[in-house]
Amino acid sequence: MSTTQSERLRGLMEPLAGNRGLDLEEITVTPAGNRRVLRVVVDSDEGVQLDTCAEVSREISVALDESDVMGGAPYVLEVTSPGADRPLTEPRHFRRAAGRLVRAQLHEGGELTARILSVDETGLDVEVPGVKGRKPTARRLEFDEIAKARVEIEFNRKAAEKAVQQKADRMSASADDESQEEA
Repeated sequence: MSTTQSERLRGLMEPLAGNRGLDLEEITVTPAGNRRVLRVVVDSDEGVQLDTCAEVSREISVALDESDVMGGAPYVLEVTSPGADRPLTEPRHFRRAAGRLVRAQLHEGGELTARILSVDETGLDVEVPGVKGRKPTARRLEFDEIAKARVEIEFNRKAAEKAVQQKADRMSASADDESQEEA
């Protein structure tokens, strides 16, 4: 797909996604036999419901029909949300994965598997699980330290979420105690 077509597609679709509070994450055009597949990936902090994908798909379809950005060749439009295995590349991706276990490859070498506790503009606070009976440890990762990252699929995520919530509650209670002592 040429840069010009990519820019034109993004310019056409970004406002449509934005009107619904969605981020336009990715646009790809791939050949599929005598047709092309135009895949549009949208996301939001609350996730994306199937009905929302269908509504956005209808709006994009109308906009594409009214423009010539896809040319005259036939194509199939797919509007979807990102899968669980998509790479985490933007701060908003990490923010949306808060509470989840991630595997990150670091620029300095090595790999880290940790649970995201919180995210801010410069990086994230994570909890590295303890190994062989050791306690988990807290660590700060700046975004520029991370070469690649993905969410790790957990089959017992409810227990992990409960543990993260308990840790967040303890941290909040500790901060409240400190602020009361200062007053």
